[in-house]
Amino acid sequence: MLLFSGAPAALRAEPMRAAPDPVDSLPVDVQQLSIPVSDQPQSDANPWAWTAEIYGFAPLRTTGDTTVRGFTVESDVTLGEALPLLEFGAALRGSVEHERLGLLTDLSYVRLGAEKVRTGRYGVFSGSGELTTIQGLYDLAVRYRFGDRETAVGRPGQFSVIPYAGLRLVQAELGVSAELLNGRQQPEGTLDRTWVQPLLGTQAGVFLSPRLQLFARADIGGFGLSGSDDLSGNAQLGLAYAVGNSTQLRLSWRYFGINYNNGGSPDNGFSSYQNGLEAGVKVLF
Repeated sequence: MLLFSGAPAALRAEPMRAAPDPVDSLPVDVQQLSIPVSDQPQSDANPWAWTAEIYGFAPLRTTGDTTVRGFTVESDVTLGEALPLLEFGAALRGSVEHERLGLLTDLSYVRLGAEKVRTGRYGVFSGSGELTTIQGLYDLAVRYRFGDRETAVGRPGQFSVIPYAGLRLVQAELGVSAELLNGRQQPEGTLDRTWVQPLLGTQAGVFLSPRLQLFARADIGGFGLSGSDDLSGNAQLGLAYAVGNSTQLRLSWRYFGINYNNGGSPDNGFSSYQNGLEAGVKVLF
């Protein structure tokens, strides 16, 4: 009887203890691993982003004219005719961005050997000749991004729109020699001029699938500030496909035009209108 009656007293003397929380008993580092990734802060994301692209522009057709001291030659060249004349060509684009504000550049240089051209004065055909061409275009602009950061891979519907404003440096060296219909040789002449144009443009992209992106670009420069005629511009539309997580293969249709004349007497100037395919490789990091 004493043993039986004493047991409840001992039990009552020591209160029940709550079982420890199994999460509290885990090491600190294990508890941190149990937090869902989506709930972790993203404040340590890198605010800097960079892109670099090498590309080649292959105009299917190029038309234009060159005027030196009032004498004009006209050109109309297909891609098949232009390729044997190509002596050197290089093209590169790049950008750097901090948060949403950044810089972009687009650099291209082409040198062509002598191509056969038609000659004339005031639009009247008068003979044949040759034209050599060096053309450089060097863009530098400030850009601001609306929408998502540029990436090689994205979710469908992810987009960015990036307007930009800056300067375009135009380098033009064109050499003209001609033979008139009467057999008289026209003295050779050269248009050699480098000048700066104000530049405005916009580029945009939207993902159609995680690896397929539609992109577009358009710009205009000059606005008649450096001569009686001074205008240049691009229009571009294409598709990009991601290879890996940071590289895109890009293919697009592009139109480029430039028209310049100093308005002097006699005048000097040139125009060139090109449309064709552009292919490139773009790295985003």
